[in-house]
Amino acid sequence: MTDSDDDQVGCLPLTGERTVPGIAQENYWYRRHEAVYCALAARCAGAVVLEAGCGEGYGADLLAAGARRVLALDCDPLVTAHVARRYPRVAVARANLVALPAATGAVDVVVSLQVIEHLWEQKRFLAECARVLRPGGALLLSTPNRITFSPGRDTPLNPFHVRELDPRELAALVAAAGFLDVELRGLHHGSRLRELDARHGGCLVDAQVAVAVSGREWPTALRDDVAAVRVEDFELRPDRLEASLDLVATAVRR
Repeated sequence: MTDSDDDQVGCLPLTGERTVPGIAQENYWYRRHEAVYCALAARCAGAVVLEAGCGEGYGADLLAAGARRVLALDCDPLVTAHVARRYPRVAVARANLVALPAATGAVDVVVSLQVIEHLWEQKRFLAECARVLRPGGALLLSTPNRITFSPGRDTPLNPFHVRELDPRELAALVAAAGFLDVELRGLHHGSRLRELDARHGGCLVDAQVAVAVSGREWPTALRDDVAAVRVEDFELRPDRLEASLDLVATAVRR
């Protein structure tokens, strides 16, 4: 761990679920999430954006580079204090995500990435997203693909997750909340990450999980490969949704 790693951990404790920048062993997950923020950033240009479940805050800050205003919400007081200190161009507040602290029709875009799988009341959450959006406003949502994240199971493997969704379930849930033009894309490994999959026993993710669960020191080759992952190493595509790592849904409030 480097000095910058120490500084980052000191600002916001690692939980095993929250992704943070600046830590070599976390870099794969950070870049995997950052890739989706980068892909969606253009939809937020010039807009009033509400991010429901902002985590460490790097994504809200990325969106704030082009948005008119970004309000980042999270239920964890450590998170909101951290975001307020680290990302001054982001407005931040502690909130219950099934009771969003925004007026009806007050925002242009709701962003919520890797959050809905943590919520018991998913329908109520999406209803709140629809409420705070203006007519024609955009919902931008991502979540792990249940088919690949917890294969063959209804109960998530990840203890932090309440309910994971497959592509059909996600599309149906968003449409049932009153959204139109629901479109799904899937996040996949690009060619360079597929090479790393082959180099590390067929699956780079499994190799990382095996080391984390065992408590062993990271092999140098694995650590170096993970630390070198880039946003450009991921592909966001509309095809092969069932085989995707994460699902990204976009929709419009009627």
